[in-house]
Amino acid sequence: MNSEIRVLRVLGNLNRGGIETNIMNLYRKTDRKKVQFDFVIHTAEPCSYEKEIQELGGKIYRIPKFTGTNFLQYKKAWEELFENHKEYKIIHCHVRSTASIYMPIAKRYGLITIAHSHNTSSGSGLQAIIKDTFQIPIRYQADYMLACSEDAGKWLFGKKALKKDTFKVVYNSIDTKKYIFSAIARKDERERLGIKSNAFVIGNVGRFHPQKNHRYLLEIFEKISHNNKDAVLLLVGDGILREEIENIISEKKLSEKVILTGETSKVFNLLQAMDVFVFPSLFEGFGNVLLEAQSNGLPCVISDNIPKSTHIIPSLIHPLSLNDNIDLWVKTICCSKRECHTPCDKLVAEAGFDVNKTAKWYQNFYLEIYKGGKNISIKDTI
Repeated sequence: MNSEIRVLRVLGNLNRGGIETNIMNLYRKTDRKKVQFDFVIHTAEPCSYEKEIQELGGKIYRIPKFTGTNFLQYKKAWEELFENHKEYKIIHCHVRSTASIYMPIAKRYGLITIAHSHNTSSGSGLQAIIKDTFQIPIRYQADYMLACSEDAGKWLFGKKALKKDTFKVVYNSIDTKKYIFSAIARKDERERLGIKSNAFVIGNVGRFHPQKNHRYLLEIFEKISHNNKDAVLLLVGDGILREEIENIISEKKLSEKVILTGETSKVFNLLQAMDVFVFPSLFEGFGNVLLEAQSNGLPCVISDNIPKSTHIIPSLIHPLSLNDNIDLWVKTICCSKRECHTPCDKLVAEAGFDVNKTAKWYQNFYLEIYKGGKNISIKDTI
């Protein structure tokens, strides 16, 4: 398929994380006769979305992961990529930790650079400090700056950047119709998972990473399960903390009450089985899964660290501080059980989170800057 332009997107991997899934949602809705996505990833491991990307006509290039000691090798790999693929005119950067290395190289080869902020913190510790230091030059190297929320934009690019014509908040989006509640799907999913019809199912979707705060979620659930023998915790996802989480579950003697689904493409089905969605993240750039949960009509008990731009249906959102007493979390969750099954997908779509509209914006954006180059005002584009 000969596309008018090919956009090079830079990611860590192509597994089913929030950023990757959001990009794939957009990719499927893009007119690929006009705009095609290709990807640079920092892993040699096979990834979940690889096959689909290839079927959609995308190419995948692999760059060695930056370790801190392989600077010259990392830099050379990027130089060779651009030298061998001079067809690219646009690079969309989702890996911020090393963007200050590869973006100047891209600019030297004449590419238009787009930096995209997806978070509001690097976490804590020495590695976070190093990442924060590396990301400072990005605000000066990017021709265009995008962010999934105002907080994410302010964190990566600085407060002044929010006033620039080359900066824009572009909210993440979903195919809301996929998440419409279905009583039949709920019954089927519970049967598939071996969950009783009268069980109180607390759900969470997210990679097993310190940011997602699964340890605290398990502390909360331990208290709930002591008072409710029908309580079940459904954890959807996978990641570096999988073994640690399994050990905690075992230590707390919760193995019969906690279900780990692993990574899955069927999140929309698993949401049907839940009664309440709990999201105690330490920080989030946006929180895409909250769009999905609200589209499904799920009450959401969340940490107040998550941007308010995700609070689409106020009656479903119950924000709490991680400094609040754990008993308040327990009480709020137990009082937030799904009560009605009113369709909520349209409310989320009408609030501006429909993937069809967002994909169209990106498509027009790429076409516009491909023709017009740098310094085009995008702030007020819709």
